[in-house]
Amino acid sequence: MDTISKFYEAAAPAPKYRMLAQAIRDAIAHNALSAGDRLPPVRDLAWHLGITPGTVARAYTVLTDDKVLTAEVGRGTFVSLPNSAVADDVWNRQVARMTNGLLNLFAPQLPDVGQVALMRDAMGRIGEADPLRLMTYPTRASHLPARRAAAHWLRGLPLGGLDPDDVVLTHGGQSGIVTVLQTLLHGPRPVILVEDLSYAGFRRAAELLRAEVVAVPMDAQGLVPEALETLARRHGAQVLCTSPEVHNPTGLCTPPERRRQIADVATRADLQILEDDCYRMGTPKAATYRVLAPGRGWHVSSLSKTLTPALRVGFAVAPQGRGGALRKAAEYGYFGLAQPLAEMMEQLLVDPRAEGLADAVRERVGEYIRVAVNALGAFELSWHVDVPFLWLPLPPGWRAAAFTRAAEGQGIQIRSADEFALRDGRAPHAVRIAVNAQVPLARFEAAMQTLRGLLENPPEQISV
Repeated sequence: MDTISKFYEAAAPAPKYRMLAQAIRDAIAHNALSAGDRLPPVRDLAWHLGITPGTVARAYTVLTDDKVLTAEVGRGTFVSLPNSAVADDVWNRQVARMTNGLLNLFAPQLPDVGQVALMRDAMGRIGEADPLRLMTYPTRASHLPARRAAAHWLRGLPLGGLDPDDVVLTHGGQSGIVTVLQTLLHGPRPVILVEDLSYAGFRRAAELLRAEVVAVPMDAQGLVPEALETLARRHGAQVLCTSPEVHNPTGLCTPPERRRQIADVATRADLQILEDDCYRMGTPKAATYRVLAPGRGWHVSSLSKTLTPALRVGFAVAPQGRGGALRKAAEYGYFGLAQPLAEMMEQLLVDPRAEGLADAVRERVGEYIRVAVNALGAFELSWHVDVPFLWLPLPPGWRAAAFTRAAEGQGIQIRSADEFALRDGRAPHAVRIAVNAQVPLARFEAAMQTLRGLLENPPEQISV
């Protein structure tokens, strides 16, 4: 503890959590702290340095996000081992149904209502195809049937005129986001705007592309247009990344009039709009920005929340007439989907059973949502039967970090609001609970009752 104190006192003036984070980095760089060393508990270090526990917790979170530290439930916080995959192993913790007996509610897990059999049938047909199709590079021409199938799948969306040449096939929604941003961003330090709570994939894509991210305030209807325009002009922003149909993590849907106001701001401030539609499972509730802001609206969706996340197939849709630029970014980046994958996707999407299976997935997820609402409905809760997660602002006495730790101690993994805020942003004390429809409904219901018990019994001491 004295080691950290020495480096903290020598740190350059800055917000206290940044000073502490830098002090720990310096201690590691000078071998005063070594890989595997356990850091002091938050309250002990806060008392020793004369700062609040919240300041220490924030510094630990920043360093954990950067993989400098590793937090282990029930054990404490440690200096990360070389090449540690524990600190920010986002993808691994998302994909497991159960991890060491823990129920994974980090990201939605879809039920198999027949789509596995559909995929196996498609695989078999591809294996029987002309061998030359399995021995040549994909081309624009060879992908045309798959792009037509994608346009057919998207036909119910209010996207305006949709030509298959406007559609680019991507490796899932995240790949679609990166591809659109690669198409649009320019200059040495471009700026993108996001909601003040937003999908972390926007920030990760920006980091890859060396872009700065600026958070825009929200209200109960979504982005605040006046704040959006002010920040767009102040920072010279190039792209707004937003999720108006199903905001991640709150589940909020931006109503039509607010979308029109945002589209007007984009026109005045010369903003492009990247609309992430990956979480919508039901009927769209309003026009897309591709319609509301002609020439500026870029749409990204995928099969991950409708049929399966395993295929990693997504769709990026350019504004009318701009498909060539988007296609160029995709071809330069990854050349295109593998031909067998594109053909498999095509067969799935034109199969007359596919839309019925997507409906069945949605209905099954809705059963889990209703169970969660029955258990947690006495608390402030944001939900929709067509959205595969719930947003839970915590009652007085709970803080998000403490609640997620307590839930994990009871065998349930959920996401804190902190994971959706910018590093320097402020997050509410809330959590996102995703549906895991790959476990029995009774197991999920028991988990919801466990969370209810925690909510009804907050700690006697409220963290400061």
